[in-house]
Amino acid sequence: MTDTPPDRLSTDPRSAYYDADALARGVGIRFKGVEKTNIEEYCVGEGWVRMAVGSSRDRNGNPMTMKLSGPVEPYFRDAPEAGAAEDAEQAD
Repeated sequence: MTDTPPDRLSTDPRSAYYDADALARGVGIRFKGVEKTNIEEYCVGEGWVRMAVGSSRDRNGNPMTMKLSGPVEPYFRDAPEAGAAEDAEQAD
C-alpha cells in the first residue's frame, strides 16, 4: 500500500469504492481545511464528500447523508507498518 490514500473511498461495504485495507489503516479527512469525522464517502478528483447528517437513518438502516462540494484532503492517520515498508525496500 502506498502512502497516498485512494482518490475515492467509501465506508459502505456494498460500494465499489470500499477498501478494507485503507480503512483499517485509518483515513482522516480535511474538508475545506477542517478535520471531519462523519465522512461516509469522498472523491478528491471531483471535490466532494458525502457526510452523515446527525444520527438519523433511512428505512434500510443506513446513515442519512448529504453531498457537499469543496477541497478534500485525505491522509493516513497511522504510519505504514514496518514490515510492509521493509518488504517494499527489498523488492527494489
